[in-house]
Amino acid sequence: MSSLRTPIWSHRLLRKLHRHALAGGLLLSTASAFRPVAAQPTASTVVLRAARVLDGTGRSLTNQDIVVERGRIVAMRPARGPLPAGGIDLGTRTLLPGLIDTHVHLGWYINGHDRMHTDDDGDTPAVSALAHAGNAWATLRAGFTTVQSIGEADNAALRDAIARGGIPGPRVLTSLGSLNERTRGGSPDSLRAVVRRFRQQGADVIKIFASKSIRDGGEATMTPEQLQASCGEATAQGLRSVVHAHSADAAQRAANAGCTQVEHGVFADNATRATLVQHGTFFDPQCGLVFRNYLDNKRWFDGIGNYNAVGFASMEQALPLAEAGIGLAARTPGLKLVFGTDAVAGAHGRNAEELICRVRRGKQDAMDAIVSATSRAAESLRLDKEIGRVSVGFAADLIATDGDPSQEIEASQRVSFVMRQGTVYRNDGARVTISRRAAGVRR
Repeated sequence: MSSLRTPIWSHRLLRKLHRHALAGGLLLSTASAFRPVAAQPTASTVVLRAARVLDGTGRSLTNQDIVVERGRIVAMRPARGPLPAGGIDLGTRTLLPGLIDTHVHLGWYINGHDRMHTDDDGDTPAVSALAHAGNAWATLRAGFTTVQSIGEADNAALRDAIARGGIPGPRVLTSLGSLNERTRGGSPDSLRAVVRRFRQQGADVIKIFASKSIRDGGEATMTPEQLQASCGEATAQGLRSVVHAHSADAAQRAANAGCTQVEHGVFADNATRATLVQHGTFFDPQCGLVFRNYLDNKRWFDGIGNYNAVGFASMEQALPLAEAGIGLAARTPGLKLVFGTDAVAGAHGRNAEELICRVRRGKQDAMDAIVSATSRAAESLRLDKEIGRVSVGFAADLIATDGDPSQEIEASQRVSFVMRQGTVYRNDGARVTISRRAAGVRR
């Protein structure tokens, strides 16, 4: 079995995705996002040569050869001598683990009417499916090889199609929906039953709304008893629990209830951060991408639910709090700060903008930001033995950037090479040492 496997998705599908992405206003990473080249048989082992490696744990290495076989890293060694046939010379690029976004919404997209898709806008299931696939492809090309897409009931088909190799995209974990204080009446027993139902349907994680939207003020909505029932049942079922919580009260209730991860936390205070540390709760605040995407593109959202003048004003007011909160969280000893963008319609493929905001606006250390999007994010997903590191035994989820993002975080947007589980999905110019009978890769 080849380590640089040929994806089974077709050129025809890629062209269809491209046409729909352009017609529907999806924001792809480049205008030439879909340029597949002919696939050819590949060698069973491939060596990647990198001048610099960020291993995902905070270490920086130089002049390394990374040996990939059957989708996994099997060896790392100092670079020396000529590369074998099929080897990939990344030149001066920086190699690092595929990035991980712990909070996206792959089912959200901008439709052909230049509006956020809703259930009553007339889009057929086929059109929506293509848009979801386009979002996944844009995200993968941007260097995000794993995402947690939480909230949409129809993510299972996308997750499974990517896992089978039917379409290109990142590894997807999904909640297949969500619950809140009103779900099935909101009694602790009914909430436990909902968690079990999600588990039976194949959910990877449980998504819980414990506060109002930031556009409605963000106040706590779930009682401690409701959260204990929901998160406790998730734990009993072997699942993680991810909790939407803007207010300090809501975030503290989630941590005290043993929930796995708290999202947002715009109004988190010192007591909240201390509570998160005490319980070992992962924390995923957002810095700016989701807010800026809404505020810069109001025409896409205005008039849908609480996307109105009051809601937009609330998000504008939240921006400085969100930016400052990143720095406060990053400087809190023992706080498990992870990376998640809350990428919605229009933001897919732009995920790295959040890294830049965290470093430039939130004042998080650049290397720590990278760790939060690699090994620490993998830990939050309970995949820390599988992904998030450039290390022997780990999946060959590897990307390369033009420049060193630990020194210039903007380099995280200049992704020119993407490999996921040993398959190359993007290669913008890296030299392949190859004979006529050896491997080609897809751009």
